[in-house]
Amino acid sequence: MALAKKPASANAKKPPIRRRDRERTRQEILEIAFAEFAENGLFGGNTDAIAARANITKRLIFYYFNSKEELFTAVLEMAYAKMRLAEEDLHLETLEPEAAIRRLAEFTFDFDQANPEYIRLVTIENIHRGRHVSASERLKEMTRPIINQIAAVLRKGVRSGAIRPGIDPNELHMTLNALCFFSVANRHTFEAQFGWDMSSPKAKAQRRREIADLLWRHVRKE
Repeated sequence: MALAKKPASANAKKPPIRRRDRERTRQEILEIAFAEFAENGLFGGNTDAIAARANITKRLIFYYFNSKEELFTAVLEMAYAKMRLAEEDLHLETLEPEAAIRRLAEFTFDFDQANPEYIRLVTIENIHRGRHVSASERLKEMTRPIINQIAAVLRKGVRSGAIRPGIDPNELHMTLNALCFFSVANRHTFEAQFGWDMSSPKAKAQRRREIADLLWRHVRKE
């Protein structure tokens, strides 16, 4: 008596269980944690919520990151890296001094406007007195390329007579970031107090021009 053949599907080998891509999982945790921390802060950020959204166990979060503090630092590194990577494409040294200064101002304004969660995260880290940034050598190293770019623009401008000497690139970077940061971080309170539009496309375009004009007038040689 011939044995009944098993259905082809029964004989087929089951596909191998794919191991979770470690780097992809880590990146997914970081992106979800970024949103969680930007919305709720370090202390309010919930690792249970992060795990649920990532469809993993909380234990797995702490497999990749030893503590909530370490996860927060890694989120900061990811957030700053996004801006620093974009800055590398500016190639300010290839532009004439005025064009370079205006390009830098416009880029910084546009980045901050497009990434309000980044602004909130930086504000939260300032509430913690920058201790996570201070503890991260990677974050400190990230600042060098943009400062070097600004320094090169200033040197080029001084040599050509377009920019006045004696400007510190760190000071200029700080001045620009203060102007652009305020436009996002203080928008709601400023609008409520002064009844001033800072949110419409027209208002943003005007503020963008003003910041570029201010920065150029600040550095140019009269």
